[in-house]
Amino acid sequence: MKRNVEKEVTDQLAYRRKMLQDWRGERLTGHQINLASIDLNLLVALEALLEYRNVTHAGQHIGRSQPAMSRALGRLRGLFNDDLLVRSSTGLIPTPQGEHLAQRLPSALRTIREMVTSRSVISKEWGRGATLAIPDHQALAVLPRLLPWLRERAPHLDTLACLPFDRAVRGLEQGDIDLAVGHIDVQLPGYFRRSLYTDRFACLLRHGHPALAQEWTIDNFATLRHAAISTDSPDHFGPIYDHLPNLRADRSPILFSSVLTAAVVASATDLVLLVPRRVATQVSAMLPLRVVDPPLEPAPYKVMLIWHERCHHDPQHKWLRKEVAAALETGAD
Repeated sequence: MKRNVEKEVTDQLAYRRKMLQDWRGERLTGHQINLASIDLNLLVALEALLEYRNVTHAGQHIGRSQPAMSRALGRLRGLFNDDLLVRSSTGLIPTPQGEHLAQRLPSALRTIREMVTSRSVISKEWGRGATLAIPDHQALAVLPRLLPWLRERAPHLDTLACLPFDRAVRGLEQGDIDLAVGHIDVQLPGYFRRSLYTDRFACLLRHGHPALAQEWTIDNFATLRHAAISTDSPDHFGPIYDHLPNLRADRSPILFSSVLTAAVVASATDLVLLVPRRVATQVSAMLPLRVVDPPLEPAPYKVMLIWHERCHHDPQHKWLRKEVAAALETGAD
């Protein structure tokens, strides 16, 4: 027993000498202490020792024996080159260095615990802006429902910015964009998607349009001058117009960069504009336009929520995805 105690004391002294030499070396060279050489579990022990000021009780609090806590205290004294806790008539009391650590250590350990603990994020904790990439035409259908929902559940969330969907893929990967809402036919590697709702297409024509007085056939439909929303796709027409593979129009569509601009022009001309029905309903409430089913059945327009795998496990991003999806799935067709 005596030899074991002597060996323990010798080991503690040797450890303290080494730590003191390392500390002096760091002070002389101006380098920061290498955290890799420090057992961070010692800080957990120190937190308990400073709180309970009793080796036995501190050990019980963190599940370590009294001898293990005594050894930990010895190593801590070497690490900080200070006694930290000394005996008094009432038990252990902290040194000035110990008091200083007692004030700072709980906050530091709390930060570390929060870093390694995945906790669900509630709306009031969202402290940064969110960027939503969304096509121009979908913004008309999505934002009137999405913004009030988020304002109620996330009053601290900054305003959502709308960006063209065509540039969303790279933005999602680089972190410039948090989420994208739109239509995508293929599953891209490294990206996740969640179906929000399925829409169908509808035509917008001005009141009194000559086509409304004729038989509504594919041939007649093909003779009309169409409006299309320009995108960055190779053919410049984009996915909406591409859904009409059987349409053999005599003339190429007139391209517009904005669905509202196209709709305003269509309300004053004989252009016909094909858009998802939710968009058509929204536009027809603002402009003198009729909503008419096309004389053919384009493939359904599937609206999806898309994000990159870099954010897939992030608690804040999970919360944002959940809120956006809940807002857009409510009342979906």
